[in-house]
Amino acid sequence: MEVGTVAERTLRGARLGGQSFEDERGIEFAARQQVGYRCKQGHDFEVTMSVEADIPAVWECPRCGAEALSTAGILPEEKVEKPARTHWDMLLERRSEKELEDILKERLELLRGGEIGPAHLHRANKKKRVS
Repeated sequence: MEVGTVAERTLRGARLGGQSFEDERGIEFAARQQVGYRCKQGHDFEVTMSVEADIPAVWECPRCGAEALSTAGILPEEKVEKPARTHWDMLLERRSEKELEDILKERLELLRGGEIGPAHLHRANKKKRVS
């Protein structure tokens, strides 16, 4: 037998995604378990997992894509959500309500006196004062 013909004959016709040429002799598989799930549509299915795996409480249903809960009674963890911080909350982190009231009074006086604010308000105040 020639040296190069064995390898050529073995791989002839092999393609990507084709079958594996390895055999399973001498391989010890990990211990497995079947985990059951049921979705809101009533679809029951099982997922094969390692015995050592942390079993998730929720799995996506392969038929409809909805969330399926474990039939073993494992409950999903409740997520503790922080309440949304408003602009007011962030403002109160920097200043007290008393400080804010003082700033408001000061700004209102400047606005009413025509020292700040939109330009069209300043012109209107000047006309009233001159007349």
